[in-house]
Amino acid sequence: MKLVRGDIEGPVIIEPAVFGDERGFFMESWNAQKFGSEGLPTEFVQDNHSRSGKGVLRGMHFQNPGPQGKLVRVVSGAVYDVAVDLRRSSATFGQWMGVELSAQNKRIFWVPQGFAHGFLTLEDGTDFLYKCDAAYAPQAEHSLQWDDPSVGIEWPLDGLEPILSDKDRNGTPLAEIEAFA
Repeated sequence: MKLVRGDIEGPVIIEPAVFGDERGFFMESWNAQKFGSEGLPTEFVQDNHSRSGKGVLRGMHFQNPGPQGKLVRVVSGAVYDVAVDLRRSSATFGQWMGVELSAQNKRIFWVPQGFAHGFLTLEDGTDFLYKCDAAYAPQAEHSLQWDDPSVGIEWPLDGLEPILSDKDRNGTPLAEIEAFA
């Protein structure tokens, strides 16, 4: 596997080795020994799966207290996946990193604790899978404003209006969230 680290310390794009032939392909999507040797998590407590149509924007979610790290990937369709640094002590507080994840490119994205996370589906029938290193705690869940101009996420909307839940439509601006230390 190849690891791609961005300008923000923490999130990592993982490009797995994919072996394919006329029958299809094989890839290892998670291996405790390999991930651990790269400083990535080796213990997860929850697996989640969502399916969405094109133009659905889910996020920007985070838990505080009880933050979750998420190992995310797409097995059908495509998303534009985003992590926003919510660690006040970080030199990159409020900055974001985005990556396209798709069934075709088979990339995996590690979003560590202390980040808000969300994605925009780029195709109908997108299946999004993610492992979490902490359990879901609805009483601690928050939503960062997906279009907060102070964060400036460049969503590839191409003129489309995103489909949002009420929670995501009414997210909290960065200046008002309870950030991490």
